[in-house]
Amino acid sequence: MPIQDILQEIVAWKRLEVTRQKEIVTPRKLYCDVQKNFCDTSQRSMRKALAESPTGIIAEFKRRSPSKGWISTRNDLPETVPTAYAQNGASAISILTDEKFFGGTLSFLSTARRQVSIPLLRKDFIIDEYQVFEAKNAGADAILLIAAVLPPKVCASFIRTAHEIGLETLLELHSESEIDAYGGLDTDMLGVNNRNLGSFVTDVETSFLLAPRLPADKVLVSESGIGSAAVIRDLRQAGFRGFLMGEHFMRAENPGLELKKLLAEI
Repeated sequence: MPIQDILQEIVAWKRLEVTRQKEIVTPRKLYCDVQKNFCDTSQRSMRKALAESPTGIIAEFKRRSPSKGWISTRNDLPETVPTAYAQNGASAISILTDEKFFGGTLSFLSTARRQVSIPLLRKDFIIDEYQVFEAKNAGADAILLIAAVLPPKVCASFIRTAHEIGLETLLELHSESEIDAYGGLDTDMLGVNNRNLGSFVTDVETSFLLAPRLPADKVLVSESGIGSAAVIRDLRQAGFRGFLMGEHFMRAENPGLELKKLLAEI
């Protein structure tokens, strides 16, 4: 499919997907399940894990992407890769749960939750409050919210809902105008996505350019396009404490050992 404006296609499909899912599990049923299981969860803070870590790697379980197709057909088992990440020093793990464009499912998050005890991030295109409750029910500790697909008031509402049910939020920004519009929201972490969501072109310089404009009291995360210890060290100097990396690990023969090697170099 065309690279340009992939984001619009993803969001349109996501709205249809959520509508269909509500017919399978009604919002009332989902909310009741979350309320019933609310006390049966440990407190795992992704924000705290990143702030206290000397490395701050958020290792991502990512099977494919719209622009590059399948990233790995060998290391794609949710039972093994997240476990390897946890055993080899990841501060947190990101799980792609979008199926059509990224080859994920919400069940991957549930499987990872049974395998690891470090914080888990649900990475998806969240456009409905229903998905916030889905994330909690599947075992997430944090959710990704993308400014490019959410008006500020809706984003603020999702943040409040997440906090009410015990989830942290990573709010993803892409530009100075988004910093002005969203930077004051009560999110736990602020991320800069180095990948343009319209063209999917990646440039880590985006993080360095936006860093001086980001609030100093937030845990900052640089996302995508990071492939070396040297870049991570430079990003830390610029104020970032989290580094979301997926393809770098998933393309390796052994994602866990590739993570361990990177951490040794940092």
